[in-house]
Amino acid sequence: MDPDLFQLALKVGRTVESKGWLLATAESCTGGWIAKVITDVAGSSGWFDQGFVTYSNAAKTRQLGVPEALLDDDGAVSEAVARAMVQGALGASAAHIAVAVTGIAGPDGGTKDKPVGTVWFAWASPSRVDTAVHRFSGDREAVRRQTLIVALEGVVERAGSDDE
Repeated sequence: MDPDLFQLALKVGRTVESKGWLLATAESCTGGWIAKVITDVAGSSGWFDQGFVTYSNAAKTRQLGVPEALLDDDGAVSEAVARAMVQGALGASAAHIAVAVTGIAGPDGGTKDKPVGTVWFAWASPSRVDTAVHRFSGDREAVRRQTLIVALEGVVERAGSDDE
């Protein structure tokens, strides 16, 4: 267990639990790693509702209701799909806050417009949906680890906000 990731997951738990909320995750390029780190924390069942691993486009549609047309038009690695994933995770769970990630971890699969390391994020809470794109460097594991950190830091930021 990575101690830095564990500490970040503890912080997520304290922040989400302090609101009386539940968290859901919708993951593509991280393949369940976010949910794994969360559930490394004993007692996370008190604040983590569920995770969706939607690696394929069909799974994004089937589990989260992402429209096939959106996937065809914008591609799986896009703001629109990240937004649809996070909204689907909120709608298909008992969560109050959710995070979604979709990206290209590599080593293959990148294009000129969407190079390896491109990851779209979306966070949804009771009052808003936020999105962001990052372009990470490094190998596949490095891209996925950086994705995990940004995703969880975003949950802390949004759940800890006085706007919620």
